[in-house]
Amino acid sequence: MAGVLRWLVRTMGIACVAIGLFHVALGNGSVPGADSAGATVDSLQRFFGAIFAGYGLVWLWAARQSPIPATVVRWLAGVFLLGAVGRLLSLAVHGWPHWFQVVLTVIELVMPPLYFWLADAEEKAVRTGAAAAQGSPRPGTYPRS
Repeated sequence: MAGVLRWLVRTMGIACVAIGLFHVALGNGSVPGADSAGATVDSLQRFFGAIFAGYGLVWLWAARQSPIPATVVRWLAGVFLLGAVGRLLSLAVHGWPHWFQVVLTVIELVMPPLYFWLADAEEKAVRTGAAAAQGSPRPGTYPRS
């Protein structure tokens, strides 16, 4: 499970940085159906794109830690889930968005529970390995009878 966590954390980081930079570069053009949203929304898109790229950098930072810190993964997953809650609020207030936004909402609802479940996989593996190492005899010694 620790390997799956590391892969997911790294993949999330890369995806968020790429998506964030895409939004910074294209503004409204990065959002299906938002081309004519105007300068204010374009400015907002580019700003939040930069914030999302920074969010992705934190995921990448976490992926470089050994072990990956469970608390950080849980906080990042919680923020991701909060994004899904925001989309659901928008759906309730304004109705159904572009189909691609619906797909993103599903991803944002499905992934956080997976991250919450796997968050401490590496920490557990390290603890288990350390406990096993403490219980095994040192090379050249024999356990007492």
